[in-house]
Amino acid sequence: MPPKTPPKGDHGDFIHRQSAHCESGSTSNLLLNYGIAASEPLVFGIGSGIFFGYFPFLKVQGMPAITYRSAPGRILKNTARRLGIRFEKFTFKDPEKAMDTLDEIVDNGIPVGLQTGVYWLPYFPDALRFHFNAHTLIVYGRNGDGYLISDPVFDEPVTCSRKDLMKARFAEGMLAPKGKMYYLSDIRGKADIPGAIKKGIREACRLMIKTHVPIIGTGGIRWFGKALRRWPEKYGERKAILYLGHAIRMQEEIGTGGGGFRLMYAAFLHEAAQILGDVRLLEMSKRMTAIGDRWREFALYAARICKNRSAAGDNFDLLSDIVLDCSEQERRFFSDLSETVR
Repeated sequence: MPPKTPPKGDHGDFIHRQSAHCESGSTSNLLLNYGIAASEPLVFGIGSGIFFGYFPFLKVQGMPAITYRSAPGRILKNTARRLGIRFEKFTFKDPEKAMDTLDEIVDNGIPVGLQTGVYWLPYFPDALRFHFNAHTLIVYGRNGDGYLISDPVFDEPVTCSRKDLMKARFAEGMLAPKGKMYYLSDIRGKADIPGAIKKGIREACRLMIKTHVPIIGTGGIRWFGKALRRWPEKYGERKAILYLGHAIRMQEEIGTGGGGFRLMYAAFLHEAAQILGDVRLLEMSKRMTAIGDRWREFALYAARICKNRSAAGDNFDLLSDIVLDCSEQERRFFSDLSETVR
């Protein structure tokens, strides 16, 4: 299954860059190794990675699902389509066949992206190994039984045994990867970066302010903010604290988290302003930075409450007010942003 575009160099030539988030970082690294120097923020913006969803009916370890970014795989799919790049994607039922196929492609010098379960990757520190099944990494070679891995959350490449990598590729539970893998197969001419930026912004604005689903976008942030205020009475103090700790974890530990994703989007807009020659995007970048800081403020106060170190006034009402403020700020922000790319 060789790609139409020949791989760039051999194992030793693979360029690894540490990133803030696994999917946007892996996509950026993969493109870089094929000669497309798209930064991680640029990939995140083109791929319409900015998002919010509050799904109280979906449970993650028994607690409501909260996401601050688009669904796993969407950043890669959107970026590839908008830059005119074709990826070959596979899922498997048989773990041995999945590993044999990986070996065949990697042995041809072709870097391969994988979806994995973090818990089963032994090179992660114990404190960071939890059941999250949408972690993206790149395998770019083999050394005996060890796979050479560019994991964007680490500062240097790492290795993983066949047994452990197989287990990570077939982790069970929510977002089970099912052996998912992909590789770049074709670059269809020169990428239209300005056009891709505009399409990415339009899609992000649509998802954040122009859907009729109340639990996603800025409406989802508002729904979450209102729900927060009711948690202590609805669930009791102990369970409310447990849910709050989960919300912080989803914000600050899964990828770059809520505030971090907003700051990455701000970096994207700053880069987009230079590429498009549109100074309005510089001001939008500053506004999104302030929104990201506000989300981080929420995480700080919430962590104090969870650790029983709260100051006077730190309570669920305050947290609700901050989240509702984030909702309104983002509503105005994306409404204004949509006017820049009409």
